[in-house]
Amino acid sequence: MLMTEEKTQQTEEVEAQEAPVEVDSMVKEMFEAGMHLGYSVTSRNPKMEPFIFGLRNGVEIFDLEKTKNILNGAKEFVKKLGKEKKQILFVGTKKEAKEMTQKIAVELGMPYVKERWIGGTLTNIKQIRSRIDFLNDMKKKRDTGELEKYTKKERLDITRKIEKMETYFGGLAVTFKGLPAAVLVIDSKHEKIAVKEATQVGLPVIALLNTDCDPSLVSQPVPGNDNSLTSISYFLSEVSKAYKEGLAAAQEEVATGK
Repeated sequence: MLMTEEKTQQTEEVEAQEAPVEVDSMVKEMFEAGMHLGYSVTSRNPKMEPFIFGLRNGVEIFDLEKTKNILNGAKEFVKKLGKEKKQILFVGTKKEAKEMTQKIAVELGMPYVKERWIGGTLTNIKQIRSRIDFLNDMKKKRDTGELEKYTKKERLDITRKIEKMETYFGGLAVTFKGLPAAVLVIDSKHEKIAVKEATQVGLPVIALLNTDCDPSLVSQPVPGNDNSLTSISYFLSEVSKAYKEGLAAAQEEVATGK
């Protein structure tokens, strides 16, 4: 009986958070985006427990007040990068994150990876840079007609090679000149190789991470639903706004001579 009462009380608390009369506008936005929804209890990484508010129908619910405070801290970090015009490498290869990751990265003029992470992207950057240079060179020759000297079959093979390389290096081809100032990932568990490489070369990692992730592996962990398009979109949009605020602040300082 006692366990039933406790469970009922916990459920009521969760429902109270989900349907508040008056809430902070940012918390409301996050709730509407579905950032509060985690995974089942059995999937939880023990280190995520401090960010969990309660349970609903077997699904853990994030404490959005804590998420708000942590996200605001991450945004201040991103704003500083924007003010210094530093580069962020965006990584979102899970299907829910691909298009939004590309959209925001392109919008900010940042490099991105939306398909498979290529091992060595950060730890063997010289080799990766040579492959990107090769891709750019082949594209230039294709666009200027220099490939016409090859046979039809050779041109077809080259075109296929370009398309394949574009799939994996297209998001790096224009803007990836060297190590970025930070790496942003959607789902640190899914992007564990990228996180590991970033850590190896000493880069800070900003991550949207669900209840199955280990927050201790990244420097800027933002607890929230990393499996929903609306949640991912909200997170990336907030990051984008923060970076743009940093750019605007830098421009204002130049204009005012500060």
